[in-house]
Amino acid sequence: MAEQIFPTKGNLIKTKRQLKQAQLGYELMDRKRNILVREMVSLTDEAKELRSTIESTYAQAYKALEYANITLGVVNELAQTIPTEQSLKLSVRSVMGVELPKLSADISPADHPIYALNRTNSSFDYAYVCFNKAKEITVRLAEVENSIYRLAVAIKKTQKRANALKNIMIPRFQEQVHFITNALEEKEREEFSRQKVIKRRKTNM
Repeated sequence: MAEQIFPTKGNLIKTKRQLKQAQLGYELMDRKRNILVREMVSLTDEAKELRSTIESTYAQAYKALEYANITLGVVNELAQTIPTEQSLKLSVRSVMGVELPKLSADISPADHPIYALNRTNSSFDYAYVCFNKAKEITVRLAEVENSIYRLAVAIKKTQKRANALKNIMIPRFQEQVHFITNALEEKEREEFSRQKVIKRRKTNM
């Protein structure tokens, strides 16, 4: 590739500029990759913690519901009075240009239930609190796991671009700069020698 570049000062300036831009691009890609990796590691640790608690949280919730069924009779009719979940909202946050989801859902406080208290008891209240907690963890886990997936894709793309700059573009421009510099230096030496010969001939005339 270097041999195809015509060795002129203009091409040398242009190639040096391209080399500098490629080196800067690599530094930025490497910095971006490191930041994304740190973010993913942090979220991975959180996801691990959430996964370790979500199973037990759901088990506790269903056990509480089972006890409520025993104490109140089957609570299907009571369950029907609780509105279908429609409070889930999605927004995004940006980390180095990577859009990560932010999920939120309305979690009713335990002291403000959305069902008739005169038809329930403390067992039903406890089941309601347990399922609220399960919903909260589920929403957060969905957000975290989706973010991890998006970060993994972005890290792979960033690493691929960084490798292309480091292993292909930068060596290519370095080779071109070296070739043009050597060619220009050789041309200057030839011109210097030619001028010396001309000067010597003029002196001997």
